[in-house]
Amino acid sequence: MSDNFITGNRQYKDRLFIFLFGKEERKEWTLELYNAINGTDYKDPSAIEINTLENVLYVSMHNDVSFILDGALSIFEHQSSPSPNMPLRMLDYLVGLYDRYCAENGYNPLMYSRIPLPVPRFVVFSNWE
Repeated sequence: MSDNFITGNRQYKDRLFIFLFGKEERKEWTLELYNAINGTDYKDPSAIEINTLENVLYVSMHNDVSFILDGALSIFEHQSSPSPNMPLRMLDYLVGLYDRYCAENGYNPLMYSRIPLPVPRFVVFSNWE
């Protein structure tokens, strides 16, 4: 038997999550998932601004989707195995998102006025036993 059969190939599941919920052309699916999790009823998928960072946490694995909707920064993470360091990983990812957000919007973190950052919301999906 191959090692992939014995241990499973975690990347297939990770890629499927990104395929379903992390693509511009499927924002309506992302919106449906967001509404289901939050008990909301948003209707306009174009209101979602997908801002997923590439190659941040693990170069070979892409298992996260992040986007801004209605002033909130949602970070959806899919995990195929337990990770005791998830809070630290999410913090690292959030810092990267905020860095890019500030750069794209012309905010300087050293300025004296408050920067209007979107409020982060973390959701972790898992399918381990």
